[in-house]
Amino acid sequence: MARRPVAWVAAIVLLAEALGIVFVNWFLGLVVDHQDMSLAGLDPRAMSIGAWVAGGIFGLYLVLCAVVLVRAAITDRAPGGFGRILLISAAVVHGLLGAFSVGLVGWPAFVAMMVVLGLVVLTLVAYDRRENGTGGDSGATPPPAPAGPPSSPEPTTP
Repeated sequence: MARRPVAWVAAIVLLAEALGIVFVNWFLGLVVDHQDMSLAGLDPRAMSIGAWVAGGIFGLYLVLCAVVLVRAAITDRAPGGFGRILLISAAVVHGLLGAFSVGLVGWPAFVAMMVVLGLVVLTLVAYDRRENGTGGDSGATPPPAPAGPPSSPEPTTP
């Protein structure tokens, strides 16, 4: 299986998504700020700053996920505990966003979220198989049995 290319593609897609999220939140913040829009009496300036902060935090989260994937692609090793948890959370987030996007945005957004979800999950599964030795290498042989006396000797009769 081509693990490295999948990790690279997933990292590039997450970086592009991070840029898109930051841009959309920046744009929405500008629109709210320039229109003096308010929701339930909230200050428009607070709403625009909230959109910018939310976009920045979510963008940094996606960039961090991409960094974990780039590291996995460069070293060809599975992500560590924190990296694995981060990527699992990214998969869950994309699954939820995909479910919500069907009704709010439409099927193309759902497909985009599912592609990202698939890339992240494929990366996690591909690295997990090879590291644990449960698949992948068809020419692998089992380790030899230990040599020495048996663990429970047979009783002898006189």
